[in-house]
This record gives sequence, structure tokens and C-alpha cells, in this order.
Amino acid sequence: MTHNAAHMHTRMYVNGAWCPSARGQCLAVINPHTEELICEVSAGDAGDVDTAVAAAAAAFAAWSHSSGAQRAGYLRAIALGVEQQKDALAHLQSLNGGKPLAESAMDVADVIATFNYYAELAEQLDATAEQTVVLPSADFQASYSREPCGVVALIVPWNFPMVTTAWKLAPALAAGCTVVLKPSEVTPLPELALAAIIDAAGLPPGVFNVVPGTGTAVGEPLCTHPLVSKLSFTGSNAVGSLVMQAAAGSVKGVSLELGGKSPILVCADADMDLALSLVLGDPFDSRTQMGPLVSQLQYERVMRSIAYGLDEGLELVTGGHRVPGMACGYFVAPTIFHNVPVQSVLWREEIFGPVLCVRSFSGDAEALALANDSAFGLVATVVTADPVRAKWLARELQVGLVWINAPQVILPQTAWGA
Repeated sequence: MTHNAAHMHTRMYVNGAWCPSARGQCLAVINPHTEELICEVSAGDAGDVDTAVAAAAAAFAAWSHSSGAQRAGYLRAIALGVEQQKDALAHLQSLNGGKPLAESAMDVADVIATFNYYAELAEQLDATAEQTVVLPSADFQASYSREPCGVVALIVPWNFPMVTTAWKLAPALAAGCTVVLKPSEVTPLPELALAAIIDAAGLPPGVFNVVPGTGTAVGEPLCTHPLVSKLSFTGSNAVGSLVMQAAAGSVKGVSLELGGKSPILVCADADMDLALSLVLGDPFDSRTQMGPLVSQLQYERVMRSIAYGLDEGLELVTGGHRVPGMACGYFVAPTIFHNVPVQSVLWREEIFGPVLCVRSFSGDAEALALANDSAFGLVATVVTADPVRAKWLARELQVGLVWINAPQVILPQTAWGA
């Protein structure tokens, strides 16, 4: 299959211009299905971060004083630009990240919906810019206003390119903040394609900037930069802890959306077709429900987890190996361990791969106890034919979001991340 390189932007986007990194560093971007090099992308360092943050800081005064209606116009233009290129963007996301094309198309639709949703909220800001505070004394008058915090640094992961960015970027722009984005070094192409759409929408130079690179070279300087007022990070618990520590030196605002070990409660009356069946294969094959893992590094991490489970003597039901017949690509066969002890590392720690740890339960109370006994609290799924039971279980699960008999669909009207 040939891939149109016209949609691939390989340079940083800083102060309204495409530019190479100051020292000429590059990141290799690999197709996880074929293990072939797609392209090389400019990789920044602390100097590039400083240039991007300075541009964002210089643009903040004018952008923060624009009206909500003006900012909404830009957000809608971005949404329209994504809509006009939705097929190419979905293709690019599958090429870079290995997602099935149908799932990538859903992600692109989410990006469009998110920018449109925050455009509506931006317009509402004009009517609620200043609110009166009722005081107990007539001798004083008071009011409060919502104001943008300044330059915002956004650090996003590889599992939802463009989507996680939209969840963070759209509200930041709507509020009047300026932004420096660090995409995942594994999946920078969708973010750079989004930057091109934002550029075409006419956003003023410096309001939005993208600096690809590693966590050490780009992420750390963003976290410690004195002109960054707010950090929003999505990623692992371990890295999130480091982000918070780095931000503490300059007392920045920090929002973290970290890892998960998300339970799925499958009740005896469940429709098993909702809970099971995954077809692995080429992301561009319409029959594929799961593509490869995103990188060689992630493949090795998942295989180490499986090896650890085998070393623990866990009962392997299926999988545990590379997919037979796949000559290339970072494919791991769907893997199930049965009757996994709750003290097992596999039961308690995030694996981030097609590895399922299964335990049976004798009643809802036991199921909830198992699900809630976790260091994580991201999401959960309930599969049951009883709607009353489903709602009760959802209320009792100690997580941020629960799906009932549904795939993991995210709508911008529901809270998610920061």
C-alpha cells in the first residue's frame, strides 16, 4: 500500500511557521504494522522549547483579550478543517499508530465534536465574563471574572493522537490561553497534521506551537519553564509523578490524567458478543478490530508482562506469544490468564496491551470489592442485561467514567481528563 506523504508534516510548528529543530535532531517514525520507516520528524530540545514558550508568551496578551466569539470562530474553523480532511487524518493515524481504520475515523469525529463543543462554551464566556458577588454589606461591591491563566504546556500520549490533544487544546484556546504542545515521540504525525489545519484556520502566530521530541529533551524543559503557567499531562503514573515534581519548583498549576487498570464486570446474564471477540490484523483491513502495538518498545513491555505472569505460575488460557503468521508488525496474540490472584503484578499493574486477567465472582458485592481494590480509578465497563443492576454497579464503582453495555465512546459533553 502506498501512503500520501502530502499530509505528513515533519518540522516543528513554532510562532506560526514550520521550522527544523535548532540542532537538527530528528525522530524516526515507524509504521507499527510493517516496522518500516515512515519518515523522520524534527526533534526539539530545551532551546526549541524556550523559543516556543517565548512565542506563546508574546502572543498571550492579544489572544487573551480577544472575545469568546472570536475564539469560537477559530475553533469552528479548526473543526471544519478536520472535517474536510477526515479521511486522510484517519488514514494517517492508522499508519502512525496502528489503530484499525474504523477506530481512527471515530477518533477524528471526536476531534471535530470537541472543537465545536468548546466553540459553544467560548461564546458563552462573553455573557459571563464578569459576575456579581452578593455580599452581606451594602457598603461594598464585588465581582469575579474568569480569566486565562497564561501559557499552557500540553503533553499527550500515543494511544489517542489528536483526540487527547483536542480534549486539552480546545478548552485552553477557548479560555484565551496560548499553548505549547509536546506530542508523543511515537505518534507525532497526527498532531503535526492538526497543526497544519490550525495554521490554515488563521490562528495568530504563537498562540499554538508544537515541539516534538522525547520526554527528557522536551517534556522536562516544558515542566520547569518559568513562563509556563499550567501543565496538562496524560500518561503513566510514574511519569506523572515526575511531572508534578518538576512543576513544583515554579509552583505551576498541574492537571494529570494517568494510567488505568480498568475493570470490566461481565455478569452471568451478559451478552457475550459485547464482552468478547477481537480480530487482529492490518489496520486498513475493514475486518480488523485490533491492530499492532504502537512500537517495538511497547511490544517488548507487554511481552515482559506476559513472561512475568508465566514465571508466577499463572494459568494461561490462550495467547502469550506473537501472533502466528505475522511476519512483521508489533502484534501480540490476545492473551488471557485465568484465576489470577489479586496480589499478582499482572492483576494490579497496568499492562497496556491485549492481556486480560480474569477472576470469577459469586455476587455483585464481591465483584465491586475486586474492581475497587485498585490504585487506579480511571474507567470501568459493566455488561449485564439488567438495567437496574447495571446502574447500581456503575454508581458503586470508584472510577471516573462507567460504560454500560457499550464500547468506550467518549463525548466532549462528559468530563474526561484536563
